[in-house]
Amino acid sequence: MIEKVFEYYTGDENKVQKLIMDENINYIHMTFNNGEGLPEHFSNSNVYMTVLRGKLSIQLDGQEDHVYPKGKVLQIPFNTKMNVRNKNAEVLELLVVKSPAPKNYKE
Repeated sequence: MIEKVFEYYTGDENKVQKLIMDENINYIHMTFNNGEGLPEHFSNSNVYMTVLRGKLSIQLDGQEDHVYPKGKVLQIPFNTKMNVRNKNAEVLELLVVKSPAPKNYKE
């Protein structure tokens, strides 16, 4: 078999699942319940964030919160301060791609 196959979590519990973490990309699947999210941090590469389910509440650098429903894709530049939360009753499901992989990022 040439291809590698990865399986992502399909439930509703809080989970950050690092599916592919290689020299090319980081491919991460996340689910968050109401009030949950990531610790505030700075992006360590270019980040492409797809909202698969629910509504993403995100604050970038000094901006107010922006809310994005399923079907939206965000492109977030390197070294951007991020605060990612689920402030809604519905489960938030995200697919996050970091490219290039953070250890290979050169500004």
